[in-house]
Amino acid sequence: MATAATRSGSAPLRKLAGELAIIATTLIALFVLVYPTAWVFLASFRTPETMFAAGRHVYTLDNYRVLLSSEFSRSIFNSLFICSASVIVSTAVAVVAAYVFSRMRFRGKTVLFGSVMMGQTFPWIILVTPLFILFARLGLLNSYAGLIFVYVAVSIPFSIYLLVGYLESVPRTLDEAAIIDGCTRLQVITRIVFPIMIPGIVATATYAFLLCWSEYLFALAFLTDTERKTMPLLLSSYFGENVVEWGNVMAGSAVTTLPTLLLFLPLQTRMTSGLAAGSVKQ
Repeated sequence: MATAATRSGSAPLRKLAGELAIIATTLIALFVLVYPTAWVFLASFRTPETMFAAGRHVYTLDNYRVLLSSEFSRSIFNSLFICSASVIVSTAVAVVAAYVFSRMRFRGKTVLFGSVMMGQTFPWIILVTPLFILFARLGLLNSYAGLIFVYVAVSIPFSIYLLVGYLESVPRTLDEAAIIDGCTRLQVITRIVFPIMIPGIVATATYAFLLCWSEYLFALAFLTDTERKTMPLLLSSYFGENVVEWGNVMAGSAVTTLPTLLLFLPLQTRMTSGLAAGSVKQ
């Protein structure tokens, strides 16, 4: 009896210790993840002379004034335009392709779908040289169209995979009922399937945007004109061989990070539900 009572008394203690360990681990993880970002935002308002000082800091808005009065302001538009166009095109193509793979039966479907999935594991960086030669012949270097084409091709495979998994959770009877009522396949996609797939579409669009927004190597290879460069390219130019423009670096890093936070935090719930539904196996 005493042994049973001792065990029953120690069980709540073990449970409490486990919960405290989870809370402590979560706090440590949050500190590791949040602290660098918070430090960059605070440093962006400090003068370069006191940015890394251990004592008192001097705060100013000059870093942002200098940054936004330079060519960096043009790179903000470039990044927004290229990323937005890439997301719209890749999401539209992924929705239609996912519907075809999920709902229709045709010869070679498995092979074709496997080929698309291979694009997710393919090391795209080895295509920089052949794409550079191709774009040079087609006149697509230093153009928005060339970089948008690359970003769409890179983001489509995972988007299709995610949306196919999401569509598997949508009853096929909805499609059949709409077709019986006289809807075409395109109307079924736009009027029936698309509204239901909003969480999955938000997840894929967010993934595509974050992928394009932070991409550096393709932009470095295909964009040499300063007026066409994206934010990561302009940000790297502030790291000189002998001098680093820390004011521009911190302010540029904050401006580059802010849109991802503004996009991710409000859409976090929809993105999580979309990713969870998209993980369903076929």
